[in-house]
Amino acid sequence: MMETTFTPVSGLIGGSMIGLAAVLLMLSLGRIAGISGIIAGGLGRDSADRGWPLAFLAGLLAPSAVLTATGTVPDLGFVAGLPLLLLAGALVGFGTRLGSGCTSGHGVCGLARLSKRSLVAVLTFMGAGFVTVALIRHLIGG
Repeated sequence: MMETTFTPVSGLIGGSMIGLAAVLLMLSLGRIAGISGIIAGGLGRDSADRGWPLAFLAGLLAPSAVLTATGTVPDLGFVAGLPLLLLAGALVGFGTRLGSGCTSGHGVCGLARLSKRSLVAVLTFMGAGFVTVALIRHLIGG
């Protein structure tokens, strides 16, 4: 089972970096750092300006590439098989389309802009996450 030790310092550093990236993107390009929207903009057929979305996505993937290249990839302890992980990813993708955004767009940027739609979205996906964890850990025994 994956370790769930509370690490406030690394959480504070990571959260600060996410917030700083969101602010810099808004100040420099006037764009919201919603990953699902950035992916759609960078990979979509209609996008005239793909440079910044592709650079942003490369920045998200670069740390994994560096860890893989140096052989320092942490053991994440996945207990699910590939089919279940693919299903989970598809459901997350469906949810981001249904909710018109993802956790980064609604949770980080939308709440900071006092968006009511983002508040409803965050309450919905956080509630669904709480229920899912409760079901898996306490009822199913995962």
